[in-house]
Amino acid sequence: MDSFSEAPERGQVQVSGTIILVAVVVVALLLLAAAVDFWTEWLWFGSLGYDSVFATNISGRLVLFVAGAVVFAGLFAANVLLARRLAYAAETRPGRTPSGGTWEDVLAQLGAQMAPRGEYAPWINSAILVGGLVLALFMGLLAAGNWLTALQVIHRAPFDLADPVFGQDIGFYVFLMPALRAVQGWLLTTLVLIVLSVLGVYLLVFSYELAANVGEAVARLSRGVRGHLLGLAAVAFGLIAANHVLDLFDVVRSQRGAAYGAGFTDIYAQVPAQYVLAVTAILAGALCVWNIWAPGFRLAATGAVVWGVSLVVVGWMFPTLRQSIDVTPNELARERPYIERNIQFTRHAFGLDRIEDRDIVYEESVLPEVAATEQATINNIRLWDHRPLLDTFNQIQAIRQYYQFTDVDVDRYVIDGQYRQVMVGARELVTDQLPAEAQSWVSRQLQYTHGYGVAMAAVNEVSQEGLPELFVQNVPPVGVLPVTRPEVYFGEKTDHYVITGTSTAEFDYPRGDENVFIPSYGGEAGINLGSLWTRLLFAVKFQDPNFLLNTSILPDSQLLYRRDIQERMLQIAPFLRLDEDPYIVIADGALYWIQDAYTVSDRYPYSQPYQPPQPPPGQPRSRPINYIRNSVKIVTSAYDGSMRFYVADPSDPIIQTYQRIYPGLFVSQDEASQAIRAHFRYPEDLFRVQSQMLSLYHMQDPRVFYLREDVWRTPDEIFLDRRQPMEPYYVIMKLPGEAQPEFLLMYPFIPGNRENMIGWFAARSDAPNYGRLVVFEYPKDQ
Repeated sequence: MDSFSEAPERGQVQVSGTIILVAVVVVALLLLAAAVDFWTEWLWFGSLGYDSVFATNISGRLVLFVAGAVVFAGLFAANVLLARRLAYAAETRPGRTPSGGTWEDVLAQLGAQMAPRGEYAPWINSAILVGGLVLALFMGLLAAGNWLTALQVIHRAPFDLADPVFGQDIGFYVFLMPALRAVQGWLLTTLVLIVLSVLGVYLLVFSYELAANVGEAVARLSRGVRGHLLGLAAVAFGLIAANHVLDLFDVVRSQRGAAYGAGFTDIYAQVPAQYVLAVTAILAGALCVWNIWAPGFRLAATGAVVWGVSLVVVGWMFPTLRQSIDVTPNELARERPYIERNIQFTRHAFGLDRIEDRDIVYEESVLPEVAATEQATINNIRLWDHRPLLDTFNQIQAIRQYYQFTDVDVDRYVIDGQYRQVMVGARELVTDQLPAEAQSWVSRQLQYTHGYGVAMAAVNEVSQEGLPELFVQNVPPVGVLPVTRPEVYFGEKTDHYVITGTSTAEFDYPRGDENVFIPSYGGEAGINLGSLWTRLLFAVKFQDPNFLLNTSILPDSQLLYRRDIQERMLQIAPFLRLDEDPYIVIADGALYWIQDAYTVSDRYPYSQPYQPPQPPPGQPRSRPINYIRNSVKIVTSAYDGSMRFYVADPSDPIIQTYQRIYPGLFVSQDEASQAIRAHFRYPEDLFRVQSQMLSLYHMQDPRVFYLREDVWRTPDEIFLDRRQPMEPYYVIMKLPGEAQPEFLLMYPFIPGNRENMIGWFAARSDAPNYGRLVVFEYPKDQ
């Protein structure tokens, strides 16, 4: 009899050991596959000097993954094992004895075999163990996905501005609330998985009784089983109460009233309702606990019903009736103070409170003596539009079929002692346009590695042939500005990896009927391929055996990948939102890409959200934002891909937070060379956002705002016989009242129902006035 009782235990150990071994092998293989990606990423970040950034990212993910997996595994194991123990607390329970060879008898026998000492117990235990491990891994990954949110909470910087409802610093809503929502969501998911697992155990064990008589089976549940289920129900109501508290704080982002943010109904109906619902949920949880010592589930059911009724009556009906009966008939009177808050916080969140308002004296015509004093403005009036000029550049300056200009950007340079506005485009190499005979791996990866030079045109000059007057042109580049480092290894069209410094000579540029080659690459931001191990790693990463088989790769060869500049930037700083238009500049004879980047949030209290234009189908949609700052300017060398992240707005609390998280990533823009800083410009995307918000939020009187008495809009333009929204445009001009011409970004405004200009909006780009905004308004009675 003793040997019979010990056999199931030995079998259980053997089966469990086999399952564990298989699980360990599978996990090891997955970790080995992930190790390749991890190590290649480490090499890439290290080649740029940002290995500390990678370490911070990995450590943040790892800590949360381990914490999430361990916590879930502990909770899961405790509850499932408790469920098994409670379910099989008695070897014989009332109603368990089979009455014959019916299907009820089969269920009873099956339940006996699945008992802790039954025939199938080893398989059940192993299944629980493996299922728990899989779920723990899933919950660990779910927790790890919030690594940046956690780091933001730990290192958050204050906004030093309190919301007017609860008195919390704005940072509470921007940083802490997303973290609390993430924790609450993780706990809720954990609870759901545990409840499903526990119910699965109980249903499996009590399948015979449930099949025979559900009501009787529930009535016969032991106090331990009932206590377990009621305890889980109490935890659920605790999470529900926490959700009501979070919803309480979220009223500062309500869209119920006349303006975004907490309105009259939110303050005097929704806030009290959330308090009531939170208390009701806590009481329902307390009734669940009390019910453990009382028969049945009546107390728990009563608590759930009371909470459900409160949710409908207090949480929905009461605020809705208050809004319909009290607020809607007297909306302006009730909502006036909340409209004021919306105006104040929206203007601050989008930087509109920094705008200087100026009036313009209307003149019927421009006098000759006035025009004579504005030669700098007149000499820089743009004749060229960037869209047709891009086609012209590709026609007259692409030189070869494999070169292409992707964009033309507006900038300014001092040329021959004059401050001139110009349009510049980079000549990038597109390997897909190489001849068919040059589409081999050697040609694409080793030989044709880079574009070459730029084309630069004056904005206001046209040749006798109707073509732009070029300041810089041809290959190699010649013109009024020296370009001593014209190679473009990194750009907007470079989307594949190349290997430099091999025994295969790199194509540099075409010269007549011949090609010029370079012996070696002088950049230092690539990944050295001298190690066979490194080559093996990248052969696996790119699924390309040529890393191992090609004999041209030398000990000093370098791998350059992620050469698309925006992909490169987002890999380092995915938390930044990039401007759509990076632009190339010539500085000290070399070529650099300047990219404006933004810190944004969608959780700023009382600030009206801005909905970005949606991309074409198939591309990711942009989320609405209600806070934005041009906090960073990223400068990337077109030659070696090195990047510098310059802080352009050190007053922004979000970038202050990221500086604390990544102390080695960001540097002050004062550390940029003068040649680079001279080409910083006010970014177009930010200006578009501010222009759209200003069209409504220039009205600061609540009554005028509510009635929309003075709405502005941006005008349309006719382009190629097609009407379309006008784009903001850069100009060099002397502002009214200023002594010197400067580089500006401008946008005209027209009234909402007319086509005549009512004013214009300008952003200044030259030091010492960089970033200053000004609105010039014409008299409204003329």
